[in-house]
Amino acid sequence: MIASPDRTPLPREFFDRPVLEVAPDLLGRLLVRATPDGPITLRLTEVEAYDGQNDPGSHAYRGRTARNEVMFGAPGHVYVYFTYGMWFCMNLVCGPEGRASAVLLRAGEIVEGAELARTRRLAARNDKELAKGPARLATALDVDRSLNGTDACATGATPLRILHGAPVGSAQVRTGPRTGVSGEGAVHPWRYWVADDPTVSPYRAHVPRRRRS
Repeated sequence: MIASPDRTPLPREFFDRPVLEVAPDLLGRLLVRATPDGPITLRLTEVEAYDGQNDPGSHAYRGRTARNEVMFGAPGHVYVYFTYGMWFCMNLVCGPEGRASAVLLRAGEIVEGAELARTRRLAARNDKELAKGPARLATALDVDRSLNGTDACATGATPLRILHGAPVGSAQVRTGPRTGVSGEGAVHPWRYWVADDPTVSPYRAHVPRRRRS
């Protein structure tokens, strides 16, 4: 649990920057998910940057589609996608409108509302595993495609909001290749995490999926 975090919402200008600036600066920030059962607050400890049409690992590399439309919109919005036929993953859109880039939220520490997160993550062996990985994070926070396009910088009530929190100093930020990315995009060291934090997910290189015979 972090002490006395700043609960001021991050402005849209925070996200209206190059994704490689925004991604490491998100570490230590607070993500608040408002649910009908109460709020859940998560301290971000691991993220990955995806630089749109400059990045072979990005969903927007080949241009605009119905799936990635939100990535081309205004910064500060939430991009949620469905993967492997069973999991949701959550991203925050960055950069100027029309230039798709986003930060994948990979892991974090539940600092408020852990009792609610536990009801959604029954397989977690302890609270450090509640949001240890992007699919687990989305599951713990009850995030699905219904939240795709949510404005996390809205001035009124919003189901997702990013607060200033306690940003991590550069000495505590580590960087390396992104998890599970293949091809040319695998070389980019665009995964950022808080050093020695137990909620950070383990690195896994891309493993090609085998077709069933």
